[in-house]
Amino acid sequence: MNIKAQALFIFFVTTLLPLSAQDTTSVSLVFVGDVMGHDTQINSAYDKHTGTYRYDECFKYVSNIFNDADFAIANLEVTLAGPPFKGYPQFSSPDALAVALRDAGINAMVTANNHCVDRRRQGLERTADVLDSLGVPRTGTFKDKADRDKHNPMLLHKNGIKIALLNYTYGTNGIPVTKPNRVNLLQEDVIVSDIVEARKMNPNKIIAFVHWGAEYQTLPNAEQKKFNAIFKNNGVHVVIGSHPHVVQPILFDEDHFVVYSLGNFVSNQRKAPRDGGTIVRLELSKIGNKTIVSDAGYYLTWVHTPIVEGKKEFMVLPVSPFEQAPLFMDDKAHARLCEYAAEARDVYKHNTNTKEYFFDKHLPGWKKNRDY
Repeated sequence: MNIKAQALFIFFVTTLLPLSAQDTTSVSLVFVGDVMGHDTQINSAYDKHTGTYRYDECFKYVSNIFNDADFAIANLEVTLAGPPFKGYPQFSSPDALAVALRDAGINAMVTANNHCVDRRRQGLERTADVLDSLGVPRTGTFKDKADRDKHNPMLLHKNGIKIALLNYTYGTNGIPVTKPNRVNLLQEDVIVSDIVEARKMNPNKIIAFVHWGAEYQTLPNAEQKKFNAIFKNNGVHVVIGSHPHVVQPILFDEDHFVVYSLGNFVSNQRKAPRDGGTIVRLELSKIGNKTIVSDAGYYLTWVHTPIVEGKKEFMVLPVSPFEQAPLFMDDKAHARLCEYAAEARDVYKHNTNTKEYFFDKHLPGWKKNRDY
């Protein structure tokens, strides 16, 4: 090596490499689909001995996915309006549902969906108050303009990376929003205005979590594609969808990432393929002044509903370890989980540049296997 080449090598090693290491940080996020609260789920959570509700068993097998991420964000598709508790068509779930989600590792929730005003003003405002009391950041529905100014967008900070999260719904099932309450509706002028305001906060990334699409359809419709293009053209690089209650494709092209539908996270919808969903995981990396989606993947999930002491229970299970071994599942349930996996993977044949994350088979407390 001549003197000039040696000098360039020393400069690279002592200057550029430390600068790269110092200037590269990352943050991880997982996104969870529709958190429903049907009557059977409410009855399942009730403990007649204590007169209270408990949902802890629902989420224990996926909590390590949440706790492995810096931020775990769920679509809360019920109100927390207080009693009388009720499922479809106008939902009000016990506060214990939100407590169990938080305790399992969900540390942010979006609330703009077609059920957000099922209990009118009381339901919307009490939902906001409960989430605030639990210390769970929220966005999408607001008590008034001042509340919207405070929580729209939701700002998430970690490792020198700032994320602005916006949340919208296509509608509210025809129920009018009571003044002074506000609900973020999927309207182009509102979206563009919000993005302009979000940019003033100097986020590294803007993410939109959107309630849209046609129920039970495994491919996105024209309206979803139209609004995805609006987000993309206005500088939103990550779009996360919910509402169809089934999974839809995940596309990642040229620094734009869209999940058209996460499917159901937990519900009593048992008709295939509504009995499962997906948890999407993203890694955002900041390299110098640029922040990119550096890793993208998903975990398939399925809702197991065994009968325990004469009562249906609900457990959200990660698919991959239970495919390997049924463990505590009976043959019928295990067969359905495997069928769901095949159905979801058939939808995901349309995916681009994403991968499925797998687990080993040791329960509880298994660890992710990222050797694909």
